[in-house]
Amino acid sequence: MASIEAIYTVLYFLLGGCIIFPPTEFVSAGLTIQHLLSGLLGSEEMNFIYYHIKRITATMIFHSFLPLFYFLGLAWTTSNVEIIFPQTINAWCFVLAVSVILPITTSLVGFYWSRNKWNNHPLAKKLSIFGQWRAVASSIDIEFRRIDKYTSGAHSRRLIATDSWILLTTTYDVQVAHQVDSHLTLIQTENHSLSHEAQVGGIQYLNISVESIDNRVPSFIIRLNATEYSDLKDKLTAPIRHAQDVIIRQSLSDRFLAAFREQVSENRPYPKPPDMDIDSCIGCMQVTANVKLQKLCDDAETGDCRQCYCRPMWCLECMGKWFASRQDQTQPERWMASKSPCPTCRAKFCLLDVCNVI
Repeated sequence: MASIEAIYTVLYFLLGGCIIFPPTEFVSAGLTIQHLLSGLLGSEEMNFIYYHIKRITATMIFHSFLPLFYFLGLAWTTSNVEIIFPQTINAWCFVLAVSVILPITTSLVGFYWSRNKWNNHPLAKKLSIFGQWRAVASSIDIEFRRIDKYTSGAHSRRLIATDSWILLTTTYDVQVAHQVDSHLTLIQTENHSLSHEAQVGGIQYLNISVESIDNRVPSFIIRLNATEYSDLKDKLTAPIRHAQDVIIRQSLSDRFLAAFREQVSENRPYPKPPDMDIDSCIGCMQVTANVKLQKLCDDAETGDCRQCYCRPMWCLECMGKWFASRQDQTQPERWMASKSPCPTCRAKFCLLDVCNVI
């Protein structure tokens, strides 16, 4: 019988760990508290703050029942209590009492938080530092609905940057900082040669401290993939300060884009005809198209490159990203000598055929 209890204990703790920190497979299958209680929690997209107020409360109450579920299951799998606690029967009674008191206590706390339309909730009190908390919640909800917000991170720890706010959601809390009142400092980097994300050349994580000039607002740490650093900076209104001896390693795509720009700058430029009007880049729609594909390479060296007759429609950065995306991601050392189809007409070209428009 002892082996049955051991197997049950291992399986229960594995399942409990997946419930508290759900892996990607559980999230994809919808086996999370947020998904199972979606009808009660409402829509995060429409009411971000109220959604997380209810999520935090429901998560705390549900997790508090796990010890009771464990001991009830353990009692069901064995008929001899002394097998579980061989020294004294009082230990069983004590643990059972704690496992019963814990969910009762958390349920009472959750009920207290919900009084007066959630005025007593810790997140509501945290928002009240910035003003009337319902008005602050409405402001955050409005900005969260915008499609240009920045989001990153795993299901249980997500970073969100809107036009005015920095938000970090965790299992039992939501950290909030007002951008105009915050100082961000890059305090540490972590380099890993192996990663579950399977990135070539390893991965680097950045630890960024977020501190408010208001001492009432608690500081917190953002852990961010280095490849997403530039996207976060674009969404922030204030610069991120660097601590001494902290170096951000360039990603593989950044290193390739730098080499791509250098090679294109050495190629023969393309003189724009006087009657040609050039529109914005159709890739990013942010800058004017500034590159043209024209066959300048030697067939004997490059093989199947073809003349492209498309007018300039892409910027240098978008063309470089397109070129990199068409390469073998496991062999980055061969990218510079490789070819890519034109994103518009599919004519093959190499780096020697990319020309700046002048």
